[in-house]
Amino acid sequence: MSIINYASREIQFKIVYYGPALCGKTTNLAYIHERISPANRGDLVSLATAADRTLFFDFLPLNAVVIKGFVTKFQLYTVPGQVIYNATRQLVLRSVDGIIFVADSQWEKMEENVESFHNLEENLAQQNLSIDDIPYVVQYNKRDLENIAPVNYLEFLLNNRKKRVQSFEVVSSTGQNVFASLNAVSQMLLHKFSKQGEAAPSDTPPPVARPVEPNGAAHSANSL
Repeated sequence: MSIINYASREIQFKIVYYGPALCGKTTNLAYIHERISPANRGDLVSLATAADRTLFFDFLPLNAVVIKGFVTKFQLYTVPGQVIYNATRQLVLRSVDGIIFVADSQWEKMEENVESFHNLEENLAQQNLSIDDIPYVVQYNKRDLENIAPVNYLEFLLNNRKKRVQSFEVVSSTGQNVFASLNAVSQMLLHKFSKQGEAAPSDTPPPVARPVEPNGAAHSANSL
C-alpha cells in the first residue's frame, strides 16, 4: 500500500524483488543503485544474516511524476532467498505495492523457482493478498549462461495463469532489461493508483516515471 508523506510531500511506492537464493536479486538492486544519479537516490542499505542479506534503497525518478502536489518516490527491496529466512521475507512483503519475481534460468534451478513462487503466494496470503491483485512482472535472469531453459518452458512453469504478466529475459550482471522490468512495474503502479481515483482524473493518461542511467537515456518497458 502506497505511503503518503505529508511532511515531505511524497507518495512512496514499495517494490520487492522476490526469488530463490542466488537468482540475481541483489545484482539487480546493485546495478540500479549504481546507475541512478546520487542526487536522486538514497544509500544502499544491507541487512545481513548469517548466510544471506536483505537490501533496500529509495530513489526519486528523473522527471518524477507529481500527483496532486505530491512527488512519487520508489522504495526497492530484496528478500533473502534461503527458506530459513521466511520470517524476514514476510516482513519485507508488508505493505508491498509491486513485485518483480526473479527466476534463475538454469535448468537445475527450476524446482527452486517454482517453490519460491509458491512461497510468495503463501506469504501474500498471510496478508490476505493475492498475487493477481498486485502489479508484478517476471524476470528470467542469467540468460547469458549455457545451461538455461527456453523461455517458453519458464513461461509454462511461472507465467501460466489466466492473465499472463509481462516477462523479461534478463542478464542482471550486465544490466540487460534490468531497468525495463523496473519501469514496467513502476508504470503499472502509477496506472493502478490513478484508476483508484486517488490521483489524476480518469481522462488523464496514466503517468509514467522512468529511472534513468547517468547518460540520461531513459529505459523504456517497451524496449524489449
